[in-house]
Amino acid sequence: AHNLLDRARGMYSASLDQRRLAAGKAVAPPAIAKGLQTLNREWNRLHKEQQVDYQVQAELPAAFLTALQRVVGLLTEHFGESGQPPAPELQTLFFDLLQFMRLGETFGDHSLFDVTLLRGRGKAQSQLNLRNLVPAPFVGPRLAAAHSCTLFSATLIPQHFHRDLLGVPAGSAWVDVASPFAAEQLEVRLVRLSTRYADRTASRAPIAALIASRYRQRPGNYLAFFSSFDYLDQVAEALAELAPDVPQWRQSRGMDEAARQAFLDRFQADGRGIGFAVLGGSFGEGIDLPGDRLIGAFVATLGLPQLNPVNEQLRQRLQRRFGDGYRYAYLYPGLQKVIQAAGRVIRTVQDRGCLYLIDDRFTQPEVRALLPTWWQVEEGAVPTGEPAPA
Repeated sequence: AHNLLDRARGMYSASLDQRRLAAGKAVAPPAIAKGLQTLNREWNRLHKEQQVDYQVQAELPAAFLTALQRVVGLLTEHFGESGQPPAPELQTLFFDLLQFMRLGETFGDHSLFDVTLLRGRGKAQSQLNLRNLVPAPFVGPRLAAAHSCTLFSATLIPQHFHRDLLGVPAGSAWVDVASPFAAEQLEVRLVRLSTRYADRTASRAPIAALIASRYRQRPGNYLAFFSSFDYLDQVAEALAELAPDVPQWRQSRGMDEAARQAFLDRFQADGRGIGFAVLGGSFGEGIDLPGDRLIGAFVATLGLPQLNPVNEQLRQRLQRRFGDGYRYAYLYPGLQKVIQAAGRVIRTVQDRGCLYLIDDRFTQPEVRALLPTWWQVEEGAVPTGEPAPA
């Protein structure tokens, strides 16, 4: 259930790309093309005087929605009467418009309407987005209507965050099941080192030294998680220069299924090396590497979502709605990813391993309180960046 929030936000969000409208208009019959022209004219009004690439609008204009509904009606009739397979461009446009129309009819403070300019040659075009921020108005009634419903996850912390955003009915039971693992199974170390964007260059060598030192202390398979591919590559290159004898492999952008499997296949019971991955990616949860296939992990980030205009709008909206925008938009989602990634190390009651949490913010009491209660966390020495003895 820890994924339900993002999945629900995606389900109750929609976007329209003006380039797709142009592609559909080019193959549309005259009657539909006329309706698309009217819709395009109302669309242009939305960004006509927009001076910045990204802008939030308070509401969906009635004239735009009316034009949108008319086109959906025309396309519905056309598909039912033509008896021919629809043109792919029109079919894609139809489903985009239908989703946007349905969500536009329920637009409220649970969602965000924004306009992003599409830079390029020719006339200005834009992308329209209805972004759901709080799925509770949609998910809550579904949960309440069910005879019973169980939401299960190891990372539903804190309670009020998930209750508020998912609309869990009042009075629902909350059962916190004790972990089957013992603290002795996982050595957890906090490392006071900043991984903030401004400090990443300075942090590369110390993190590489920490990884090399731990690997030489106990050779085996490790995962190292970072906040971005750029940061990942920087530390991996620093490790290659500092300790060329330490095997390593890296997650890359856009890996297909075969490449992902090849990455995981490196984690053999008798294998040795460091797998570099991005936190929140395909290797941060849902993979099983029990026993000696994985004996440790390094998490060099607090996992906070990227600071951008959309996430800042999310923070502001959640602040107004719940009075806790920063935690709801950044801190809680970030630490959930950290805990999920750390959970790759201990998969059975026989497993033993280590976890290094590399960021000085992990030492803050508020952050420590959100970590699993069965962890016994100790502070480790700050790495110097000097080569570890081979």
